[in-house]
Amino acid sequence: MLLEFLRDLLPEGNLLPKTTYQVKKILANLGLSYEKIDACPNGCMLFWGDKDKEKQDKCSICNASRWKVAEDDSQVEMSRTKKKASKILRWFPLKPRLQRLFESSKTAALMKWHHEERVRDGKIRHPADALAWKMFDQKFPEFASDPRNVRLALASDGFNPFRTMNVAHSIWPVVLIPYNLPPWLVMKQPNFILSLIIPGPGGPGNKIDVYMQPLIKELIELWKDGIETFDASVKQNFMLRAAIHSTISDFPGYGNLSGWSTKGKLACPSCGFDTDSKWLRHGRKWCYMCHRRWLPIDHRWRGDVRSFVGREEMRVAPIPSTGAEVLRQLESVDFLIDNAQGDRWKKKSIFFKLPYWEHMLLRHNLDVMHIEKNVCDNIIGTLLGQKGKSKDNYNARLDLKEMGIRKELHPKQRPRSNTTFLPKACYQMTRAEKDDFLNTLKSIKPPDEFSSNIASCVQLKDRKLIGMKSYDCHMLMQEYLPIALRGNLPDHVTSAILDLCNFFKIICYKDLNEFDLKFLESHIAITLCKLEKIFPPSFFTVMVHLVIHLVEEVRLGGPEAFRWMYPIESLVLRLYHVYKDELDGCLDWAGFIIGSNLMKVEGLVVNNGRG
Repeated sequence: MLLEFLRDLLPEGNLLPKTTYQVKKILANLGLSYEKIDACPNGCMLFWGDKDKEKQDKCSICNASRWKVAEDDSQVEMSRTKKKASKILRWFPLKPRLQRLFESSKTAALMKWHHEERVRDGKIRHPADALAWKMFDQKFPEFASDPRNVRLALASDGFNPFRTMNVAHSIWPVVLIPYNLPPWLVMKQPNFILSLIIPGPGGPGNKIDVYMQPLIKELIELWKDGIETFDASVKQNFMLRAAIHSTISDFPGYGNLSGWSTKGKLACPSCGFDTDSKWLRHGRKWCYMCHRRWLPIDHRWRGDVRSFVGREEMRVAPIPSTGAEVLRQLESVDFLIDNAQGDRWKKKSIFFKLPYWEHMLLRHNLDVMHIEKNVCDNIIGTLLGQKGKSKDNYNARLDLKEMGIRKELHPKQRPRSNTTFLPKACYQMTRAEKDDFLNTLKSIKPPDEFSSNIASCVQLKDRKLIGMKSYDCHMLMQEYLPIALRGNLPDHVTSAILDLCNFFKIICYKDLNEFDLKFLESHIAITLCKLEKIFPPSFFTVMVHLVIHLVEEVRLGGPEAFRWMYPIESLVLRLYHVYKDELDGCLDWAGFIIGSNLMKVEGLVVNNGRG
């Protein structure tokens, strides 16, 4: 129906195909088709890879049936004619899509921008300016000798196609991003390459490696043998090779891709087994403090036992594990097998099958978008005392008492009464201060497309902020909070929070140099120590602790704009509109369009999701 409408809309004699079948044939001839691979309904294995697996009717691990179970007589009759797999992975082969990048002379020239046109003045503007890229070039000079060889970032995130129906269902697209392109094109959605669509209804979790097998197999071939490709900019053939530079995901996705458990005592993947954490008995959660380890060794706060947890701190900052060390720790663990008895490692990541992966300095990126949002939620919830959001409550004060620090905040008993009260903390606002703070945010009127209307999130009657999305928190931390806080809190509290806001603003700059990074590195350690002297231990969740590692990741991987989840989540939002019905026909049609880098015409699908 959509094609017929477009044929009538365009001038007579147009060559637009009449049917969806003809569209598929045209796109298939371009080499941009995809493959359906049956999977175990529990995610244990793929019925793919060799003839024996392709013929199996049951999972060889959990013994689950490969086929859908008939629910009524009509489905029984249908199952007699054609069996339907209970779970289908959609794989978009990477090789033809990489070859397509060089079929246009303009795009082929842009794929060499990082080598031929990049300004080398010591500033970090592109992943090629960062340390991980440079060390990779030194380790593998043969790969680096041809600038056309593609460096890819792998990103993944889940979305619910039935969100409006409140159904717990999760589909995970896996997207590849070519880093060869100029900074103004790298994170543009037309340049994203859809590689896999991992089906629901549940998220893949640690079993995501099972679904990654076709992609990893193709990446190994692209590394070892390459593929003959025509370069339209110089009118000659060459052997194209490709490598994964790093992965991009939120923090739970970080655990799924890396195999490191991002929960519990050793939740920080950068600190690893040297993570400093403490179990809060009353709050029943882990806190991650002791940021004095990142201070200079002669700093006076290292010996301060009254303001911090009652001991001197003379340890140095932990050093992240190299890929070789990770492999030694997982020497007895096989790929695609859950390491149920492991201390922290839940599996050996399938990425280690790539010959170069253990030599990468930055294998997985921490996502500054979710870190900033969680830090913002902690600050706003605690300052406003929002129920369920504040990190300061009766249990938090009991934990302070048990730790023997900040006696002025311990629960106290009223004279001549059995009731207990909590003394006012320096970071708590009065009602008048809350009204002033929220009225300031309510009065902000940002320009069009600068940010969403933050005033819509302000609830003056209840004195709280609700419904803030990730980008709202981004703008609140970097632009609005420094304005709204002034005069509403003691100076030492305001200055510490403003230092944190300033850190997030600078770390998101498009270009940074080593002087900027050293400045940020020294100041963020002091800022977090200031916050330790102000807020209770329950404030310091693992997401607050991860702030300490962001500077080093910029040094290794390049500017945050190339490694955060904003463009990925924007893509996932579009996929939600495209895939909201999860119909095979819609998946086929939309899959060709998005998987073949034709995002500019995706409006044809979005405007008629059932077409």
